[in-house]
Amino acid sequence: MSSPAHPHRPTSHPASAPFAPGYDRSLVSPGIVHFGVGNFHRAHEAMYLDRLMSEGLALDWGICGVGVMPSDARMRDVLSAQEGLYTLVLKHPDGTLEPRVIGSIHDYLFAPDDPAAVLDVLTAPTTRIVSLTVTEGGYNIDDETGTFRTEAEGAVHDSRQPQSPTTTFGFIVEALRRRRESGIPPFTVMSCDNLPGNGHIARTAVVGQAGMSDPELAAWIEAEVAFPNCMVDRITPVTTPADVTLVADTWGIEDRWPVTCEPFTQWVLEDDFTLGRPPLERVGVQLVDDVVPYELMKLRLLNASHQSLAHWGRLLHVDRADAAASDPDIAAVTRAYVQREALPTLRPVPGIDLPQYIDTLFQRFSNSAIADTTARLAQDASDRMPNLVLATVRDNLAGGRPVTLGAAMVAAWALGDEGVAEDGSTIAVDDKRGAELTAAAQLQRAGDELAFIRDGVVFGSLADDPVFAEAFVGALHAIRGRGARAVMRELVAGE
Repeated sequence: MSSPAHPHRPTSHPASAPFAPGYDRSLVSPGIVHFGVGNFHRAHEAMYLDRLMSEGLALDWGICGVGVMPSDARMRDVLSAQEGLYTLVLKHPDGTLEPRVIGSIHDYLFAPDDPAAVLDVLTAPTTRIVSLTVTEGGYNIDDETGTFRTEAEGAVHDSRQPQSPTTTFGFIVEALRRRRESGIPPFTVMSCDNLPGNGHIARTAVVGQAGMSDPELAAWIEAEVAFPNCMVDRITPVTTPADVTLVADTWGIEDRWPVTCEPFTQWVLEDDFTLGRPPLERVGVQLVDDVVPYELMKLRLLNASHQSLAHWGRLLHVDRADAAASDPDIAAVTRAYVQREALPTLRPVPGIDLPQYIDTLFQRFSNSAIADTTARLAQDASDRMPNLVLATVRDNLAGGRPVTLGAAMVAAWALGDEGVAEDGSTIAVDDKRGAELTAAAQLQRAGDELAFIRDGVVFGSLADDPVFAEAFVGALHAIRGRGARAVMRELVAGE
């Protein structure tokens, strides 16, 4: 990572500008191992730690990133070439750009290169937290039963060869086994993924993996390891070639993988750690006893709204997320969904005015400086929709409340997965279950109206619920017959 005149400073900006970490990185040592180093982690957890280090704090809480997926090889190459440094650019709605070079990532290991090195750092007494952003689908949990999928290929391998793990949870379990045998206290496992009860889900995954090979170890983990819940929030789009050019042309920084994001950030964290934690409250993290009200608010309002923008937007060939949020019909149907169907499922959220929070969401969504796309928001919807929308649908069905808007959003998703927008353009389906979903969508198109929602991995038994099935099929027919825009208006007017 270099500039023509200085390794981390642009040639035409004052030396006081924040283009290098404001601390001696030689004093940083790893205390956190993080699985799944992507844009969100680098815009969020790594940023908060960099803030602390800039105050001369938490220098022993540096991050060792770990990648286990083949696609993580690129992050290995970039961070290795840049000594862990990267540029974070906040994009304000008024066009202001706020750059910062982040230095909190001390090291990065690509597990397929050297699994033993990953186990060594996980077992080191200095490692006190293992954090995760492995995506909603990375926990190998059955969405309907909430249990660990013991039949998954990686889980089976790691249960049969626990000392040669290949998955995130296989590495965590083997490291905890070694720590236990060596008398080293267990680290905390801290999920930072967008999941309700993410700490509980991480516990289920780790204990489930351990139980496949060593039930006694599983019981010890259940009793001794902390799995705090947390809520994380910052809109962070995929890095584009234009972002790389922006950083090079504006500040003279040669960064192969910068990160851009919105100015807003929030982290609400349960204060439950086995071996201590950094003083995160010093940099704006909310440490609380109960995260659940905050996480449900965020998942069922913000993240579910993203799904609405994505699936309705794709049908109308609206490519940008900010354009979808600014479209009067998409915005209105999204707001109607969160107000009528999502809000009634929430608990009171201490210190939060929920109507004001919803207003703020739409301001954030409309930030044209954040070049997010409906395609990215729709990516892996089979992982996202069950937790963000279908959980709300189930709560409303159980409570005898309407599910019309939620079912219509699912219908928009199902029609999008048929692969054609209303103007005839192609909709690309980028989903781990893409083959299954597109096949079901084609059956749906041929007249099997419930084919899409009969996918039990995604929908469980919702296709058997007459209230949901009727609402879904009704929306499917209406959108086909009258078009998405007319149906959205009817849904909004049908209060």
